[in-house]
Amino acid sequence: QSQADVTAQKAAISSADAESSASEAGVKAADENLNTLQASIDRAKAEVDRSRLAFERAELLYKEELIARQEFDLRKAEYEGLRAGVREAEARLVQARAQRQQFAAQLGAAQKRVTQSQAGLARLADVLEKHYSYSPLNGVVTNLPVRVGETVVPGIQNSAASLIMTIADMSLITAEVKVDETDIVNVKLDQVADITVDAMPNRTFKGHVIEIGNTAILRSTGLAASQSNISSQEAKDFKVVVALDNAPEDIRPGLSCTAKITTATRQKVLTIPIQALTIRQKGDLEPKPKDGKEPKEVKGAKIDPAVEKAKKEEIQGVFVIAGEKAEFRKVDTGITGATDIEVTTGLKDGDEIVTGSYKVIRTMRNEAKIKVDNKAPVKTES
Repeated sequence: QSQADVTAQKAAISSADAESSASEAGVKAADENLNTLQASIDRAKAEVDRSRLAFERAELLYKEELIARQEFDLRKAEYEGLRAGVREAEARLVQARAQRQQFAAQLGAAQKRVTQSQAGLARLADVLEKHYSYSPLNGVVTNLPVRVGETVVPGIQNSAASLIMTIADMSLITAEVKVDETDIVNVKLDQVADITVDAMPNRTFKGHVIEIGNTAILRSTGLAASQSNISSQEAKDFKVVVALDNAPEDIRPGLSCTAKITTATRQKVLTIPIQALTIRQKGDLEPKPKDGKEPKEVKGAKIDPAVEKAKKEEIQGVFVIAGEKAEFRKVDTGITGATDIEVTTGLKDGDEIVTGSYKVIRTMRNEAKIKVDNKAPVKTES
């Protein structure tokens, strides 16, 4: 309807312009007619003056009987006729001036109608402009839930009827990933990442971190921890946004993906398998009596709390092969990879360590006797 109103108003402006042009042409023609009539009157008055002189001379000659009555009457008739012509021309001039004023009034009214029509067109164009919704960004339409003829509810963001379309800015492709709370402290901006998309197997895309979330997300519900009224010790994640450096043209929004973020790198460092690393209490590492028997507790003896606390201190280390025994050795670690961990102190290149399943390493005791067997296990078919 608004478009039809704008079209009708443009037609009204065209009609008013035509009337204004016609009135303006009438004013110009009236001006030219006035000029022509004024020139005719001026010529007629000159003829009247000439005829008046001739009439006065003929009147004197007629009184002295020097000319005939017929010639006198001829001069008199000529003079009177010219005077009547001037009066008639002046009457036509007055009429032409009135007509010119009429054309000028019509021109003024037509110009006013043009101005009013233009103001109406501006108002209708503004109304029509408000019927259009402009996207704040350039992109690709990824969702079009409405069709022509359907009713759209403006101004209500949470209403499904107010959503016209979804537009994605494909100039910057980002991947939103969830990082475990134990790893988020190591994630920093601009760190490089390798992104794999489930829909594009055997392809890896490079990217970098552009956003790190500050609010924990509950893994079970996907809601922010601050929105939950129940205190929970369940695992939490943090949202991290990774921008793809060279995104392929065939990628689409909403695809599932996995990102491997490189939080740190080291060159030429000593590493060990993560499963070889274990924790022991300091009291468990104290040397045992040579006879292997535990010392008997003395009844009534006081226990020093500081000593007991020191015995329960946890130490991180590995079991190093020393002859036929596995000695526990304290180590300090650095960055952690997928399967290996950096050792900064406590080991040197060439040391042999014990590795195995979690259960084996957890139950192994300091200075336990071992037998080295580096043969690959033989698989048996059942």
